[in-house]
Amino acid sequence: MAAVKFEELLVHNSDFLKPFAINLTRDNEAAKDLYQETLYKALANQEKYNAGTNIKAWLFTIMRNIFINNYRRKAKQQTVFDKSVNDFLLDNNQVTVANVAIRTLDMKEIEKAIYNLPEIFKTPFTLYFEGYKYHEIAEALNEPLGTIKSRIHFARKLLKEQITRY
Repeated sequence: MAAVKFEELLVHNSDFLKPFAINLTRDNEAAKDLYQETLYKALANQEKYNAGTNIKAWLFTIMRNIFINNYRRKAKQQTVFDKSVNDFLLDNNQVTVANVAIRTLDMKEIEKAIYNLPEIFKTPFTLYFEGYKYHEIAEALNEPLGTIKSRIHFARKLLKEQITRY
């Protein structure tokens, strides 16, 4: 496809990208950047476009991929550079861990609450808590899948009522 013809096609079919960019980013400035980067990538890779195919879908795919890649890059770069005398890299996503004794007490309280559940809810919930899937629990207890799901749901509800801190 000739470069001029491709550019015309691109210009005529690029307006729909603006609302899509705003929908993805939820920010006007970031949406403008995403829009521009999408058009740049489309122009840079115009030889990859197959003439006669849906250019809108092609542009949507480019924009979505750019957005996803930027999102993943930002998630990996949650590190702040401290400008103090001793240069440090600080991870924003550090998880603070509570005192082990408090965690142990919390776990004991949860186990007590589970133990006090009615047997009809306790068995499926305990299996679910141990990591079994719904269908595995249904097979093991010889109950319908919907029944198991509702019993686990009600067990959670009862546990939330019993454990007031959460």
